[in-house]
Amino acid sequence: MNNEKITFVSGCDSKYFPILIEWIHSVRSFKQSAGIDICILDVGLTDTQKEKLKPLVAHIINPDWPTNIPASRIRGREYLKACVCRPFIPKIFPGYDTYIWMDADTWLQDWRGIELYIEGARRGKLAIASQSDRSYLRQFRIKWLAAMPIKVRGFYYTNALKAFGFKTAKKLLPFQVLNAGIFAMRADAPHWDRWQELVKNALIKGKVFTAEQLTLGVLTYLENYPVEILPAYCNWLCEVKPLWDEAQAKFIEPNLPNEVISVVHISGWDDMRLDRSIKTDFKTLQGNEIQMSYRYCDFDGEAP
Repeated sequence: MNNEKITFVSGCDSKYFPILIEWIHSVRSFKQSAGIDICILDVGLTDTQKEKLKPLVAHIINPDWPTNIPASRIRGREYLKACVCRPFIPKIFPGYDTYIWMDADTWLQDWRGIELYIEGARRGKLAIASQSDRSYLRQFRIKWLAAMPIKVRGFYYTNALKAFGFKTAKKLLPFQVLNAGIFAMRADAPHWDRWQELVKNALIKGKVFTAEQLTLGVLTYLENYPVEILPAYCNWLCEVKPLWDEAQAKFIEPNLPNEVISVVHISGWDDMRLDRSIKTDFKTLQGNEIQMSYRYCDFDGEAP
């Protein structure tokens, strides 16, 4: 690590505490994580849960909202602070050279992806994966009137239209969405200050839930802050099912060359995120079918 001071950062509320523990367990299962801190945003954890976390992490902080947001827009959803506070994590957890954010509903299967995130950050870039890949086939939803497309729905366009207006939404429409669920940047990257400004601006009219991911698109595609877009196996979105390789006992990409997935992101499976017993069908590389959960395979119920 060249004496870099690196930290993993995540956060959640009490509901997602079990998968946060699984995420920590998955990170600490790799010897390469020794010497890397873990910092947690408390956005609704119970006192009991925080006591369980204390021996496992360096810091637990309940952050303030980055700007005044009316209670009518928050509607008790304190967990949204884990989204809109991401641009501020160097201020919340100062003293590190590099920050690696990972959503609580992710887990680490292979360390290679983390090496790529760290290297991308070392190059002065935002290291991140996108929501476009040869396996992710659908990118837009279009409403047609006879032969005429009359309405286009995509993440950037829909959310930018509300937050920044038509001009910005039109510019962002063609670009692949950068997924804010996992990213890495150095503390001295110029992105942070501008990202903070953009999020505050987006929160004036835009959705709270989507502000941080939307503004990463503005930051990189429209304002040309440097970005290193990593392969899908660095942040596998589980709306698309991977294959299971029985020989390696690992999830792999469903298309050649069937790369081992580094980070499994349990997106689109709300029930499974809350209930480890829920399973779904997977095809295996060897031509079989099995029933499995997307949850962290090697979790034994104990602390790391």
